[in-house]
Amino acid sequence: MIPTFLRHFLSDLAAHGLLSHLLTIAGFLLAFFLVARLMSEKRAPANTVSWLLIIVLVPYVGVPLYLIFGGRKLRRLNARKSKLVPTLPRSLVGQATPAAGPVAHAVTAAGAGPPVSGNSLGILATGEEEFAALEKHIQEARHCIHITTFILNRDEVGRRLVSLLAARARKGVKVRLLLDALGSPVSSHLFANPLRRAGGEVARFMPVMPVTSARWANLRNHRKMAIFDHGTVVMGGRNIGREYMGPTPLRRRWRDFGVVIEGPAAALLNEVFIADWCFTTRQSPEVVHAGMPSDAVEPRGNCDLQVVASGPDVPGDPLYEGIIAMIQEAERNIWIVTPYFIPDDVLQRSLIVKARAGCQVTLVVPAVSNHRIADFARRYYTRELLRAGIRVMLYTPGMLHAKAVVVDGRTALVGSPNFDLRSLFVNFEIGVLVHSKAEVKAIKGWLDGILAHCVPAVAASTTGRRRLLGNVAEDISRLLAPLL
Repeated sequence: MIPTFLRHFLSDLAAHGLLSHLLTIAGFLLAFFLVARLMSEKRAPANTVSWLLIIVLVPYVGVPLYLIFGGRKLRRLNARKSKLVPTLPRSLVGQATPAAGPVAHAVTAAGAGPPVSGNSLGILATGEEEFAALEKHIQEARHCIHITTFILNRDEVGRRLVSLLAARARKGVKVRLLLDALGSPVSSHLFANPLRRAGGEVARFMPVMPVTSARWANLRNHRKMAIFDHGTVVMGGRNIGREYMGPTPLRRRWRDFGVVIEGPAAALLNEVFIADWCFTTRQSPEVVHAGMPSDAVEPRGNCDLQVVASGPDVPGDPLYEGIIAMIQEAERNIWIVTPYFIPDDVLQRSLIVKARAGCQVTLVVPAVSNHRIADFARRYYTRELLRAGIRVMLYTPGMLHAKAVVVDGRTALVGSPNFDLRSLFVNFEIGVLVHSKAEVKAIKGWLDGILAHCVPAVAASTTGRRRLLGNVAEDISRLLAPLL
C-alpha cells in the first residue's frame, strides 16, 4: 500500500497539474538514458536505428518495449552466467587440433574453441531419420541424457519423447530436459510431469514471468541438442513436434536438416548444455558432471569439427564472425540455406562483393515461410542480391526450416542459427563448423537435393495498388524485423 503522506503528496501534485509534468520529465530522462545505452551497445546498425526510432517517436511504447525486449548482453546475466568458451575435459585435451585455416583461426580468435579431431558426422536428412536416431540413442543411453530445445510441442511426437525419457529415468539414467520458457510455455509444466515423476529433471530457461524476470524476455535459448553419455549428439534445426520430426512421414512436414555427431566434439557440446543448465537451475557443474561417465570419449572418426556457441554468454560474436570469414575466404562458390534472411549491412555487402568478384553465390529460402513479416522484410535484401547476379532459389513444396552454409566444398556450418539479426546477435545459438572435405561434400549433396524442389526468384514487376501495398508492408517489415 502507498503510505498516507505519499498519497497526499501525489494528490497535491495532481491538483496543481505538476504530476503530469514530473512524469513527462522522468519519461524524457529515461528515454535519454536508454538511447545512450543503446548507442553504446554493439549492435547491427539496422537494429540500433529501429530501436532508436521507436524510442524517440513513440516513447510510451518504445521505452517499455526496450526495457523488456531490448537487452543483448546484460551485465546482470553476465554476472550470473559464466563466459561460455567450451573446453574439453582433461582426458580429451590431446584431441584438440590447431586452427587449420583462416576461418577456423578467425572463429577461435573471436571467442570459440579450436577445432577438435577424431569425430564422425552423419546427416539426418528427414524428420523420420532424426526421430529414429533420437529413439535409438535414448533407449541405448547408459548414464545420462541431456536435451535442450526451443519448442517441445504438446502432440503425439512430444508425448512419445517424454514417455521414452521417463522410461530411461526409471531405469536409473540421469535425464535432464531444458526447455525455453517462451518457446515451450505450456510444455514445460504439466506436460513434462511424467518425466519428473520418473526421476528426471525439467528446467525452464529464462522465464518471462514474474515481472522481475521480464528484463530477459528478449534473450531466448534457440539451441537444439540431444546429448547421450557425453559422447553422441543429435543436433541441427529441428524442434520436437510433428511438423519437425516423427516416426512416419507427414505430407506437410517441414524440410529441415540435422546431424548426429560422435566423438570429442560431442563432449564440447555437452559442456554448452551444462553451462545453460547450471545457469537455469543454479546447480553447480560438479553436481552435473557427477552423473556422467568417467571414461574418456574415444575418437570415432576422422572429421575435424569446431563447436561455436553464440549469444549473451559468449564474449564476442564468433558465429557471426565465422560466417563473415567463410564468405570472405570463398574462392568459387557460397551456398546459404535459411528459413529467414534478414542480414546486417556487413553480411549483405560481403555477399554482393563476392558475387561481383566472380564467386557463385546461391541463397535458398522458402517461397513462403511461417513468418510473413520475415518474408516481406527479406524482399529488399533479395532484390539487391538479384541485381548483383546472386542466385536466389525459392523452395516451393512447403516450409523450409533448414540452416546451413557451405563454402568451396571445404567448409560448412550447421546448427541452430538462422540468417537473421536475432539469431546472429541476440539468441543463444549453437553451431558446428565442419572442416573435413568428405563430410562437407555430404552436406552439399543434401543441399543439391533441396535445389531439385526450388524455382529461381525474380524481381517483382507488378504495378498499381497491389504493388504499393506490398511496398508499404515491406518497408514496415524491414523496420520491425530487427526488433523481433
